[in-house]
Amino acid sequence: MYKYAGEKGILVSIDCIIFGFDGWDLKLLLVQRSIEPQLHKWSLMGGFVKPDESPEDAANRVLEQRTGLKNVYMDQFQVFGKPDRDPVERVISIAYFALIDIHQYEKQLSDEYHAEWVLLDEIPELIFDHTEMVKLAKRQLRYKAALHPILFQLLPEKFTIPQLQALYEGVYQTKFDDRNFSRKLLSTGLLVKLPEKDKQSSKKGAFYYKLDQSNYQENFESFLNLVPNPDKFF
Repeated sequence: MYKYAGEKGILVSIDCIIFGFDGWDLKLLLVQRSIEPQLHKWSLMGGFVKPDESPEDAANRVLEQRTGLKNVYMDQFQVFGKPDRDPVERVISIAYFALIDIHQYEKQLSDEYHAEWVLLDEIPELIFDHTEMVKLAKRQLRYKAALHPILFQLLPEKFTIPQLQALYEGVYQTKFDDRNFSRKLLSTGLLVKLPEKDKQSSKKGAFYYKLDQSNYQENFESFLNLVPNPDKFF
């Protein structure tokens, strides 16, 4: 078996930044670290890539082992490799962000790792460079959401326009004009209005909508104008 002379091994890890939406608030899924150093400190989902795994396979394995979640939307967005990022060994981390509907998965979370959903503006101090990972993941999420309707991954099958607006406002940390948002959203041709209403939020109620999967590929570019002045968020 050949080896590269004079080269030392470097560990490769996976870290998953998991965004979830509960209908009105955007949240981040965190766990308490189970090993030293910084035992019991708050951390992103993470684990090492095994010799026989691709990064994608490792990310899916880590996600399922640590949380019980599988078959969720994930996107690789950056590699973190500062020599001193891990105090134990030289570790390069491949970071992914994931998008899920909290209500669909809340009963699957593993109790072993004390996973908890935390509001984005209430995130505690995280280990190593995980705070930087979250910051860059939010930036990447905003960028991709301005180009494609990926935020539907965070929604249940049926939803209201106020819920979708709350989701966009949570992602971009800004307030959208109600009338303009609704008008632009309906003009995309990607929503199907349902006959039933959500009457829990108001007496009048808001109609439910669902994503029109048949027009998804054809009309997804219509979301380019949904976020006003997207460049200011990057």
